[in-house]
Parts: sequence; structure tokens; C-alpha cells
Amino acid sequence: MPVFDFNAKPDEQVEVTVTYTTFDSNKKTADKDNPIIVISNKAGKLKHHSCGMFTSPTKGTAFTLDSDNGEDISEDILRIDSRFVSLVKWLGDSHVMVRLSGVVKGDEYWIYKMMETGIAVRGAKLAGENGFLQFMLNRLFQSEPPTNIEKDLDDIEDSDNMKLTSVQSIADFLTCAGNTLPENIRMWAKRNLAIAKSNEVTPEERRHALRALSIMFSIHWKNDYFEAIDPVEARRILDEELYGMEKVKQRIIETIIQINRTHTLPSYGLLLIGPAGTGKSQLAYAVAKILKMPWTTLEMSSINDPEQLTGSSRVYSNAKPGIIMETFEKAESSNLVFIINELDKASAGKGNGNPADVLLTLLDNLGFTDNYIECNIPTSGVYPIATANDKSQISAPLLSRFAVIELPDYSFEEKKAIFTNFVMPKVLKKIGLKPEEFTITEDGVEAIIDMSRATSGIRDLEQAAEHVAANALYRIEVEKISSVTYDAETIKTLL
Repeated sequence: MPVFDFNAKPDEQVEVTVTYTTFDSNKKTADKDNPIIVISNKAGKLKHHSCGMFTSPTKGTAFTLDSDNGEDISEDILRIDSRFVSLVKWLGDSHVMVRLSGVVKGDEYWIYKMMETGIAVRGAKLAGENGFLQFMLNRLFQSEPPTNIEKDLDDIEDSDNMKLTSVQSIADFLTCAGNTLPENIRMWAKRNLAIAKSNEVTPEERRHALRALSIMFSIHWKNDYFEAIDPVEARRILDEELYGMEKVKQRIIETIIQINRTHTLPSYGLLLIGPAGTGKSQLAYAVAKILKMPWTTLEMSSINDPEQLTGSSRVYSNAKPGIIMETFEKAESSNLVFIINELDKASAGKGNGNPADVLLTLLDNLGFTDNYIECNIPTSGVYPIATANDKSQISAPLLSRFAVIELPDYSFEEKKAIFTNFVMPKVLKKIGLKPEEFTITEDGVEAIIDMSRATSGIRDLEQAAEHVAANALYRIEVEKISSVTYDAETIKTLL
């Protein structure tokens, strides 16, 4: 397809033939059989590693080889992954020297890796920060093919910990990966970049705009397509985290298995209600593992003002984003499991409203707006899991957003099985006691369970196991005995 050099004067427009075609790919890495770019190798000079520069697309669509003898060797780009078109254009426009890794196949060279050489040509400078190219490659690999590639023509290193903090690197990111962002965020980014560059606003406004851009660009903006889950594997994960409670596990799998047909998250989150120590948090983490999604926690018991969640306006010099936005930044993903602990303990705060009610916009999947960021954040990839002890303390609007699952306390026999098969073996392994050094009789176990009747959950059992194991280790080390046995009488005396 023809393009024109728009840097030329109107009467000097030069048509340039684009030599390549694009192909769509959703692969997360490249290798010798799944390249990023394919270029011609008619001269036969391209080897496994080749250094050179992509020619600016306004002057041609090729790669110019950096030759030792000064020979001008240029090879046409033939095919390119549509996600990387803007990046290659930027490399060419910026005169960035790169080192390619590829494999020769016939008269073609299949590129699967690019590294910046650190060499600037014609005074050109990389995007401000070392590792920018690797950061961009990693981000683009995580993105989906752009829906309109024409519109945006106007071994990966450990680089994704990089933060874009300079105006130049943010501007280059928008140039190279703007088409991977949701449209409203792309438009928002252009406005804020203009503010960050402007000399007509205060330094404070520029600082806030730059910080907001850095936060938003640290997040992978993913689509809302989710892979099917394996119910057998899901059950195995739940069994690892929680003993018994068959109905609870069944209900959880029934709630999330609709992903297998819709490939979208369920309309309702999970609200796990039960006494302290019954494993609500462990179940929440297990669901995140089943969904293969990153997770983050929100402790409602420590929040007493809605502004802690929604952030503060940029009109204040000490303005900052809210906790919800910070969790997105920490997770570095728009798709995550949001674990909301102690939902029933959210207070009414200082008269500014109920912090728990702020969650309604997050739970409705209609987007969330932070006062500092000033942009609607897509939340269709957020799956909320809340925990609570007392359902009566949660408002009806919040309850209606969840599939409520109540966890009963464990029976005497269940606690006995958990202590014998899970708690005590785990503690013995942790403390370094061998099985032949420690014995606890059945009546000793029953004595421990009986002493914890007044409390719910298994936390008291875990503490008792730690106490008994520590006592056994002390006696073995100090009294120089080979093994210790605990029966009901010994347990009662010790605890």
C-alpha cells in the first residue's frame, strides 16, 4: 500500500511503497518459528545476530545493515506482527540502532528478538531510560492485535519492572503502544501528555499529569476474554486449601464455571461469610489461583474515609490516587481478583459517606473513576471476592452484587481430622521435628480440640500445635531425650 512523506512540502509529496504485509498474533513470546518480523535476505549478509537500523517508514520500509566495510546493504521488511508496526516506525523515525536475533530461512530472515545497542545515530536519543525497548516488547507481547492497524500508522529481558517516569519515555510509549490502550484511556493520555509538556500550567499540574500517566501506563490493559477452567483442577486446588466443606466448594465451582461457556467473568462476585478462622481468605486466594489471575487485597477495616478509595483531586498539592487505583498499579494488570477483606467492618467514616458504598461502581463493571486519575477505568476484568463475619452489617445494595456463600464452623470430628492430618504435620515439618521424635495420642488430640470448643475456626488449633511442638523440641534438646509423647493429661497440664 502507498504512503506519503508528510514532512515534505505539499508540492514535493513523494509516494513510498510499503513493502510489508501485517499478520495478527496473540502469542506472548517469539521464537524461531513465530517471529516478530520477517525481512528479506537476498544479499545473504544477515546472520544469527545482525546490527543495524530500521529505515524510517516515510523513506522506505527496510532494515539497513551495519556493515564493517561500509557497504550499504538494505533489505525490505516483508511481514510484521501487527502489534509491532508502530514500534518499528518509532525505531526508524528515532534512528535507533538495534541488534537483531533471528534465523535464516531461504532468502528470508525471521527476527524473534531485538535489543537496543545503546548507540545513538545522528544525535538521536533513546526514550530517556535504559530498557525502554525491552519494556515495549514485553508490553506489546501481552497485548492483543490492534483492530485498525492503519489508524495508528499516523530471551525478553527482565524489563517490566521499569516505570515510565519521563515525558519522553511516556510520549514514546504512546507512539509505540497507543493502539493497545482502550480508546478512552488513549485520548485521556494524549490530554495529560499535553499538560505534562505545557509551559502554560504550573509545575504542580505538570507533576500530577506525569505521575498519573506513569501509573496508567504501568498497567497491562487486557481484554475481557478468559480461558475455560478445569473443574477437576479447580477441585484439587480447593481441597489443598480447605478440609471438608463439600457444599461450599461445590458452590464456588458452580459460580465460576460459567466462564467455560461465556469466556467472561461471572456477573456476581463471591461473598464468603463465616466465623473467624474458617478459611475464608484461603478460599479467596484459591479462587484466584483457579482463575489464573493476579490478586490484590483491600482491608476495609482500616478504611474510614471514602477518599481513601477514590483518591484526592489534583487541585491539592499533596493529591494522590486512591487505594483502588494503587492496587491496579501494584497488580500491573486490568484483570485481577479483588479480595475485599472484612466487608462488614467498613465504617461510615467521618461523615463523608460510607467507604463500602464506593465499591458499588467497582462491582457493577461499569468502570471506576479515581479523583486523581480523572479517567474511567474499565473494570470488566475485575473479579471481586469479599469476606465477612456478620452478614447483617452489610448493606442490601452491596449484598445484591455477590453470590453469598456461608461457611459453617467445623464440627468436633472435622477439627480432629484437620489437626491430625494437616495442622500437626505442617508444624512438625516447619520446626524440624522428625516423626519418630514426636507422638500425640488420640485422647491428647481430643483434649486439644475440646479446649478450643469456645472458639470458631482452626486458629486456636494451629497455636496449640505450635506450643506443643515447641515444648517437644525444648525437651529433646535440653533434656536430651530421644522422643516425646503427649496424652490428654500432659496436654491439659501444658496448655
